[in-house]
Amino acid sequence: MKRVIALAASALVVLVATPASADHSWSTYHWARKANPFTLTLVDNVSGTWDDHLVTTSADWSLSSVLDTSIVQGTQNPRRCRATSGRIEVCNARYGFNGWLGLAQIWLSRGHIVQGVVKVNDTYFDAAAYDDPNARLHVMCQEVGHTFGLNHQTGASCMDDVNGLFDPSYTRPNQHDYEQLETIYAHLDSRSTVGGGMAAARTVRTHTDARGRLVVTFIYWAR
Repeated sequence: MKRVIALAASALVVLVATPASADHSWSTYHWARKANPFTLTLVDNVSGTWDDHLVTTSADWSLSSVLDTSIVQGTQNPRRCRATSGRIEVCNARYGFNGWLGLAQIWLSRGHIVQGVVKVNDTYFDAAAYDDPNARLHVMCQEVGHTFGLNHQTGASCMDDVNGLFDPSYTRPNQHDYEQLETIYAHLDSRSTVGGGMAAARTVRTHTDARGRLVVTFIYWAR
């Protein structure tokens, strides 16, 4: 019988700057692949307000030496934002006053990421307090980064969940993020979970999906 764990993390409000984390991988989660660099597909289910932020995020993460990203047009209802095997679905909608600006989910099988979802919450971003291009790019970049297996860090990076929401110097990955990706993807695998090949799970709000696979969620809380 499979051991099942559900994890969630939230942004914390900290007033003192600290050095960048030496290691900010998200546990040992990573996509299985047989060679580097590999290409992950970002499925565009976002509105025109978010398109440029998704394009910038894709280009910035593709500067990594171990992975590239490509964008394809999505066709699904962004409110439901169902995961699809081997890809990362990116959606925006008014998800409600639930406390989060952005959310990333990954599905795991045998320790490897098999699909991911990114959601950005227009309930907050349509309000004057958060309707800022730097805030939008910061959250988009961070949530996509989580679906690669990155955790938070502290520093001038979009992966900083404490500082810089409205600061343009915190809207993109920094060198430490790229180095962490190199560490995460230093080894190769005997199989690939990129691009499909495994049955997609249905999106559910429990600890596991319909196939018994671990569902992990990262949340960027509104402040």
